[in-house]
Amino acid sequence: MPELPEVETVRRGLAPVMEGAMIARATVNRPDLRWPLPDNMAARLAGARVVALRRRSKYILADLSRGETLIIHLGMSGRMLVSGAMLGAFHHDHPAPAKHDHVILDMEGGARVTFNDARRFGAMDLCATGAVDAHWLLRDIGPEPLGNAFNEDYLVARLKGRGMAIKSALLDQRIVAGLGNIYVCEVLHRARIRPTRAAGRVAAQRVAGLVPIIRQVLDEAIDAGGSSLRDYRQADGELGYFQHTFRVYDREGAPCVAPGCEGTVQRVVQAGRSSFFCPRCQS
Repeated sequence: MPELPEVETVRRGLAPVMEGAMIARATVNRPDLRWPLPDNMAARLAGARVVALRRRSKYILADLSRGETLIIHLGMSGRMLVSGAMLGAFHHDHPAPAKHDHVILDMEGGARVTFNDARRFGAMDLCATGAVDAHWLLRDIGPEPLGNAFNEDYLVARLKGRGMAIKSALLDQRIVAGLGNIYVCEVLHRARIRPTRAAGRVAAQRVAGLVPIIRQVLDEAIDAGGSSLRDYRQADGELGYFQHTFRVYDREGAPCVAPGCEGTVQRVVQAGRSSFFCPRCQS
């Protein structure tokens, strides 16, 4: 599933053609994705101007001039692809309609944004902009890791005395927004903390040290356009490239790349997810 860097990369790719532009026509090709789509969705979108395009955790939020916000979640395989516009130095023509093009937004000026989702685990909803923070998908999400509310004192306080594994704690969206399996594995390796260690047994100084590492990993991933392992694509259809710099994720059996470490990356399963780590340098 796309994590914060992938969603932020998509948002940045959509912003030049969506932010400040009017949705000239909306086409909704099915009544549902993971959940039913909102009533009269096409009519509510057509003619509305996108006032702002922002991100909350793994969700893209398009604030509309009619006082509603379009909430978008990419799910496992969802893509939002731009055509009919210049993206960087290249013009992307409209492709032929595809089987899994579920929602199509034709913007004023000729650009088109197509939401394609083969597995239909993505989601879209419309909510009054003033109430979006209370929407059931968003209301329990913790602070953004790149924002000021996420700081050393906050994280130390939230993890103090917690019996859950440190990896599980960082994946808990109620504690910190947007982190997923890939980036938590990478963060914990840089911090030299074993993913199975109980969060409450990690010294406060080491917990505090996670904050700048989390920001560094996310910034590097965003700069690289995210990580493409299976379905993820940027808004222009290009792959992300952060996967080429993974230190532990999906590197089971490979040598640890930490300076001075001669360990080998191992994999364990935690709560149904693979955790990759070096048993030699992560404690």
